Amino acid sequence: MKQQQLQETIDFLKSAGITHPEIGIVLGTGLGKLVNEISIEKEIAYTEIPNFPVATVEFHSGKLIYGELSGKKVLVMAGRFHLYEGYNAWEVTYGIRTMHGLGIKNLLVSNAAGAINLTYKKGDLMLIDDHINLQGSSPLAFKGANNFGNIFADMLAPYSKEINKKIKTIAQENNILLHEGMYTSVLGPQLETRAEYRMLQILETDAVGMSTVPEVIVAKQLNLPCAAISVLTDECDPKNLKSVDIAEIIAIAGEAEPKMITLFKEVIKVL
Repeated sequence: MKQQQLQETIDFLKSAGITHPEIGIVLGTGLGKLVNEISIEKEIAYTEIPNFPVATVEFHSGKLIYGELSGKKVLVMAGRFHLYEGYNAWEVTYGIRTMHGLGIKNLLVSNAAGAINLTYKKGDLMLIDDHINLQGSSPLAFKGANNFGNIFADMLAPYSKEINKKIKTIAQENNILLHEGMYTSVLGPQLETRAEYRMLQILETDAVGMSTVPEVIVAKQLNLPCAAISVLTDECDPKNLKSVDIAEIIAIAGEAEPKMITLFKEVIKVL
């Protein structure tokens, strides 16, 4: 059933002209401006794509964009899905399976996250090197999941060492401060308590967010090399915790976004 659904989606998008994407990109909260850099050939709203989930978060636009960036064909999810919106893990990762079915060879993911490592500051970028999944589910835990690949996906190196190395070099060349660290995904949508932030510090988490990990797990099942960058939008110090303003988070993501765009544009050239 799921295979049939997915095939319908892929066939529809191929017939709509999305034929040879090389790189898939997932844009996180407040990180939509990369789209302005793309020479767009096709733009399709999620609502028009058969079997595709529909984005419900107001700052996620909900469309698939196909075009050229840095000399490569890219397929961009402008608007991602989260478990906290009531989607299941299959729906959250449906876009990754779709892009893979259309032929992407590499995946780049972005997100907005909170800094747990107190040496990291608002507006900094962090390249994800490893993760902890605290979302309480797996996108590979469903009946028939083995039809899509090995369900016992090896998570020794979920983030491509090769792509990460390229991104770090590009950051140095462009004088962009880029931390490298461990990301923990939680279910959300509520933010963490002081006790939860202390727990995350004990777990040696560097940044916390509500996305990315399901997509990366699916990429591993599909043997799809991926890299992910967090834009750090708030500092989560349990000893000096302040109320978080979502509008401020979006604004900080917007300010840091040009640095992320530079990293993505330059790494696409060398992938």
